[in-house]
Amino acid sequence: RQRGGTGPATRPSSRTERSLPFPPTASPARPNQHAMRPYIPKATFAFCHSLLSSRFRPSAASPAAPLLPVQALLTTAGLSPRHPELSLVALNSLLRVLARGASSQAHPLLALRLLLLMLSPASPLPGPDHLSFPFALSAAAAAPVAPPPGPQLHALLVKNALFPSDHYVTTALLQLHAPRPDDARRVFDELPRREAIHYDLVIGAYARAGMAAEGLALFRAMFVDGVAPDAVVLTTAVAACAQSGALECGEWVHRYVESNAPGLLADAFVGSALVSMYAKCGCLQEAVRVFEGMPERNEYVWGTMVGAFAVHGMAREAVACLERMAGEDGVRPDGVAVLGALSACAHAGKVEDGLRLLKEMRRRYGVTPGHEHYSCTVDMLCRVGRLEDAVGLIGTMPMTPLASVWGSLLAGCRMYGNVKLAEVAAKELEKLGVGADEGVYVQLSNIYLDANRKDDARRVRKLIGSRGLKKVPAYSAVEVDGELSSFVADDQAHPRRFEIWDLLGLLADQMGLKSDEEDEEEETTFSLRPCSNKRKFENHVTD
Repeated sequence: RQRGGTGPATRPSSRTERSLPFPPTASPARPNQHAMRPYIPKATFAFCHSLLSSRFRPSAASPAAPLLPVQALLTTAGLSPRHPELSLVALNSLLRVLARGASSQAHPLLALRLLLLMLSPASPLPGPDHLSFPFALSAAAAAPVAPPPGPQLHALLVKNALFPSDHYVTTALLQLHAPRPDDARRVFDELPRREAIHYDLVIGAYARAGMAAEGLALFRAMFVDGVAPDAVVLTTAVAACAQSGALECGEWVHRYVESNAPGLLADAFVGSALVSMYAKCGCLQEAVRVFEGMPERNEYVWGTMVGAFAVHGMAREAVACLERMAGEDGVRPDGVAVLGALSACAHAGKVEDGLRLLKEMRRRYGVTPGHEHYSCTVDMLCRVGRLEDAVGLIGTMPMTPLASVWGSLLAGCRMYGNVKLAEVAAKELEKLGVGADEGVYVQLSNIYLDANRKDDARRVRKLIGSRGLKKVPAYSAVEVDGELSSFVADDQAHPRRFEIWDLLGLLADQMGLKSDEEDEEEETTFSLRPCSNKRKFENHVTD
């Protein structure tokens, strides 16, 4: 059968159908209605009813009947699966709503079930075309099933020659694999013709996975391939520069925009990305210059500028931005902007100003305090040692405290040595399912060690070992000649590790640093505390 102008498509075999992790059916043509009933919420059914009714004339009797997924949706519109007016356009509309609709309308499993019926050799429904599969891929990305159906759909697309030839399918595949940037890159490398959107998706995937250096390398490759970046790609690239601290690359992007597309400097997203990048790289004055030069500034731009002041602990300027928003641009502060001002107060130690802002934000700005605002305020109190006040504020929260609140309290307890409250915070985090992977027990073990409670620390470390904890090491990064190099303690994989070790050894000899056997033994035993020689080296350099 011809498939919507895309050429012949192969129907999957019955074996293929059984392997797809979609809701069960009695047969491809007749869904098992009782098994399918839990898969469709009323809101989804009502919306699809409205959608089909707008295209076809529904019968008067069918809406009152007990209706069921897929075929029931068709029946609601007064149609049977063999109705001559049941077009592929209507089915694609259903797929779109079920896969990409609002939370009350989207139902990815039902979208995949509909695709399976369209693919079935025994089904009278029209077969899917190149516009059907992007919706199905969106549903596959959101479907709560294991194993995920994405790889099977990927194989089906290759078999039907829809990948890598079709633009919509290719874009949807990249979006599907975005949570796994290496997989997204493999799909990207197979494309015969790459467009700006493809680069943007993979660069963004790298950035979200904390692989900003790989994303920036791909951004540079765009120019080698002769693909001009658009506003979306530039925004993504600048965000990757901010994440990795690659100031030189961010400045190059800025100069590129000024020379080749100066109009984009007025774009809210490009301008905000530049402001954020300069602020995070330590160039606050340049961030202010970009901000003041923008002809139009919406709440997103203002919120970014507030956040820039927050990064540098400039509470007065951050709060002043909230007052300037309405007066200069007629923009009312939103929750993000107020959160940025609270963060600035936390970093600057302006506790009373922060508490006043939390108390008055609803009256002054019409913003109801959310969990993130309470979490920031708890962090602010913990930073200055007001742990009991932080606990009191947690008790007044109108919502259930989440991990960010208890994590801030735990960090404050580590800083000020409050073992009792640290145990309370650790228990609450454990109730929330935040355990060793989040470093909770690592912090608790260190708190016990600081309090000289070695038996408790040993008990926690045994718990860490039984749960298979592998602490993610902290690292530092430096940009040299446009390339980022990352460093971790005892790095055995850095390509220039021998040069680094030789230089560190030379510096240690010149500074007269000697090893501390006791500290080395403690480091070997616990493997969680910083190296004493490293502390001595850092203190010497600081002095």
